[in-house]
Amino acid sequence: MDNSVVRKILKIENIMDVRYKSNKLNFYNKKKKHKKQIAFHKCKKKNRWVFGGNRSGKTECGAVEVVYLACGLHPYRKNKVTEGWVVSLSRQVQRDVAQKKILQYLPSDCIEKVVMVSGGQTSAESGIIDFILVRSKCGGISKIGFKSCDQGREKFQGASLDYVWFDEEPPEDIYLECKMRVFDRCGDIFGTMTPLKGLTWVYNTIYLNDKNDEDIWTETMEWADNPYLSKREIEKLTSSLSKDELESRRYGKFMQNGGMVYSEFDENVNVIEPFEIPLDWQETISIDPGLHNPTSAHFYAVDFDGNVYVVGEHYASGKTVEEHSQKIKEIAKKLNWKTDFGGFLHAIIDSAAKQRTLASTKNVVELFYENGIVCNPNVNKDLFAGISVVKSYIKNANGQSRLFIFKNCVNMIREIKNYWWGDDDLPIKKDDHSLDELRYFLMSRPKKIEKEEKNEIQKDKEKMIRQLKMKKF
Repeated sequence: MDNSVVRKILKIENIMDVRYKSNKLNFYNKKKKHKKQIAFHKCKKKNRWVFGGNRSGKTECGAVEVVYLACGLHPYRKNKVTEGWVVSLSRQVQRDVAQKKILQYLPSDCIEKVVMVSGGQTSAESGIIDFILVRSKCGGISKIGFKSCDQGREKFQGASLDYVWFDEEPPEDIYLECKMRVFDRCGDIFGTMTPLKGLTWVYNTIYLNDKNDEDIWTETMEWADNPYLSKREIEKLTSSLSKDELESRRYGKFMQNGGMVYSEFDENVNVIEPFEIPLDWQETISIDPGLHNPTSAHFYAVDFDGNVYVVGEHYASGKTVEEHSQKIKEIAKKLNWKTDFGGFLHAIIDSAAKQRTLASTKNVVELFYENGIVCNPNVNKDLFAGISVVKSYIKNANGQSRLFIFKNCVNMIREIKNYWWGDDDLPIKKDDHSLDELRYFLMSRPKKIEKEEKNEIQKDKEKMIRQLKMKKF
């Protein structure tokens, strides 16, 4: 990034710092509501992460959460005396960012003692703090400790903590060590970061949640989410950044060379809470069978406006067709999914399922049929046309979304977030089984013909033509 862009970012940061100096804890999210900050504080999950652009309001989340916990003032949790760490990348970054934010929000009447690494207690903001003792409203003394990643993993051993806040992305070994620090107290990990390092361990472990850890919660923030940023400042800075810089520095998105295939995907829009699907909406099941790879099957519904809902998921490997069929039928029973008069479920399936192998006298379509699922293998497998259709459902040219995925379909969500273009201008073939059968289903949908709205001139011409025709008769 060139120096002029850096100066513009610093200018906006200085403006924001002046505003936040008067925005103490009593005013946090009162006059102006940052909805995603509130969602962060309300969340009860034990491993919360906010991925945000510069000045999106992500750091405020972490700083205020620490102050809430230390002072016994948390509005959404049971309060108690706590001990926790604030972890920055270096001591200098600690002083300039996390420490500065905490001092801005920490009520002065709650401060019992400040112990410094360097600098004096009378001007703690210009020095480096070791820890702060805080008078908790619960009737005791809480402790906020400060650590930096450049100290190394060994400096993170031994303690028992209620929480750890990572301000920006830590090395994985320090993250794992800090998880052990909160283990015996059933404590919390929370992180706030701008993803500038590419597809690191945080991308797989936290953002993709590749282990399906139920304790993990993530949110992305961008400049437009921050009510303290003016539209004029946002427009000025947006025009100064490249497309790739915008993705990470404005939208808080992970990036790698080539970019995401489905960059239009927004979890806040395209992922929804499950609800009971009406019988009239139920369409079909789409299956991408695998032998050594996972078999992916999803249940699809379509409402009367043409919006598509992914409402059920089966995703497993190392199973027989009989075992896959049994699991699919169990999901169908829970969803009260329709069957034909013979009690068969209906699905579409990869056309390769028609092929017989040397190991079997029957193909996969025939095996599914024997287990109560009628599969239609006549699907359109055109990759690029399919990707284009999926993108149009995720978000069309008018900014509207027509694809909604139930949040319990975790493998499809993970695959969409992990689908990247390769150097050969093809998607990287890695964990795309759900995405294949998503394409099969959407490509089977009838094309929606958009009725073009006529302008006033066209309407006037048609009126004149009708009048002329009337005169002839």
